[in-house]
Amino acid sequence: MDSPPSDQTQWFTVELAPHEAALRAYLRGLVPPADVDDLVQETFARLLRARERGPITHPRGLLFATARNAARDFFRRRTTANTIPITEFVELRVFDDAPSAAETVSRRQETELLTAAIAGLPPRCREILVLRKFENLSHREIAQKLGITEHTVEAQLTKALHRCEEFFARHGLP
Repeated sequence: MDSPPSDQTQWFTVELAPHEAALRAYLRGLVPPADVDDLVQETFARLLRARERGPITHPRGLLFATARNAARDFFRRRTTANTIPITEFVELRVFDDAPSAAETVSRRQETELLTAAIAGLPPRCREILVLRKFENLSHREIAQKLGITEHTVEAQLTKALHRCEEFFARHGLP
């Protein structure tokens, strides 16, 4: 006879599992596809640990915020120097799948260019772009949050994306 699911399992099943597809889609926009599974697992683990510390009132919102933070941590780890304890030299693999120095520099430059492109936007365009692309809010949620119409959100987002495209074109990026 199976025992009933734990409170933690039931909470996970009801509050987090239904959002897994959306979470994966969100992470595919942030990290390489090969890293999505690890980040989904890390995000779920962080939320389960957070729930152990106390109740979570908005699990879906926290899910995406936690995923964003896990992705940031992922990129931070990727850009820091890899250090290997001397005791692990014997177990070194023949193939190193860590990004090369050129890849790391290229990613850093791309991040700097993206930051500059976003910083160069008019304040309202920048705010809407950040809310949509980094906070993953819908057009309706942005409109409600900023007290504007959804049409204004769409127009400002389009303007922001065109200006970013123009910025990248001026800097020789596709």
